[in-house]
Amino acid sequence: MNGCGFVHRMYESGCFAIVLALAGTVIDSASGGWPMYRGNPAQTGFTTNHVPERPVFLWTFKTGGAVRSSAVAQDGVVIVGSNDHSVYALSVRHGEKRWTFRTEGEVEAPPTIHGGRVYVGSTDGNLYALNFTDGTLVWAYETGDRILGAANVWGDHGEIRVLIGSYDYALHCLDGKTGIQLWQIETENYVNGSAAIVGSQAVFGACDGLIRVVEILTGEVMRKMDAGAYIAASIAVRNGIAYVGNFDNRFEAVSLRDGTIKWTYEDLEFPYVSSAAVTSGRVVFGGRDKRIHAVELETGKPVWVTPVRGRVDSSPVIANNRVIVGCDDGRIYMLDLDSGAILWTYEIGDRIAGSPAVCDGKILVGCEDGSIYAFGSFEPKLE
Repeated sequence: MNGCGFVHRMYESGCFAIVLALAGTVIDSASGGWPMYRGNPAQTGFTTNHVPERPVFLWTFKTGGAVRSSAVAQDGVVIVGSNDHSVYALSVRHGEKRWTFRTEGEVEAPPTIHGGRVYVGSTDGNLYALNFTDGTLVWAYETGDRILGAANVWGDHGEIRVLIGSYDYALHCLDGKTGIQLWQIETENYVNGSAAIVGSQAVFGACDGLIRVVEILTGEVMRKMDAGAYIAASIAVRNGIAYVGNFDNRFEAVSLRDGTIKWTYEDLEFPYVSSAAVTSGRVVFGGRDKRIHAVELETGKPVWVTPVRGRVDSSPVIANNRVIVGCDDGRIYMLDLDSGAILWTYEIGDRIAGSPAVCDGKILVGCEDGSIYAFGSFEPKLE
């Protein structure tokens, strides 16, 4: 994931109340699929899907460029972008290609699967809506600059709205069926990550150092909160609290009701680009200090810190009591959620910037070597 550019620091206090639908809501990924970045609209990075105690290598698929995009998967199909300008749909079970779609730029953004469509951004500045079955183009929406974050989708009574951030200093809301813009929120710098959705509201950070809460139906900014430094990661939301790190070497929990900082975690002087995985008692995230951190959900006090051999920009996934994350050292790791002990690792050999997906008992992850890899329990291929 790329960082942010020069930041115009500012602070503007909101004076609107945050509706109760935002608080007290916990959304976790279903056991079968991983249809969007971080697994669910609130971006908690948690799934009840089980993974093997000792995963084995199952298959790999080679694209024509580095794979920095995070994979998603649903209904037996994994979808991922590549820097060869293409989006790929593959069989989750054995990695056979189902279809490809070519854009005019590198595809580092994670795709999103929703309602029979795939929404995916490109560095050509377009958000594409594709048919999930065959990859044909439904519509394309042009922003003013590159898109590196994932789309998120809100739906109510048949109405679908798609939210996408862009390096054109804006968050865009589109009609999911037609791709027509419904509203746009201007920021003071890049929108690098994706917006979390809880209830009828969206929460996103930007490289202007602000966290914004937006009413999805109207596009009204309900609150702005100063993070003090630019935000490259995507925000995770649980029970009305936003969890996110920044480039001022802090990871924070921020109340969305009143904008107060509940706690701040500071350790070594390295920024946090990794998006957090959040469960009932833990918040887990990677750091550019070559370590994986776990802190208490309520207090931010450290529970464990596990050193690895490279920067951790990849965002971890919590699968029950296992933490799965990639690393710049070319390895994918599986850790114990309670202790941080490394239970399993596999050396791919090149930088892993994207985040893993967990689907149907398999771990799916892309790599800078241009390939996507699958790990899980061995399944013999029937002829």
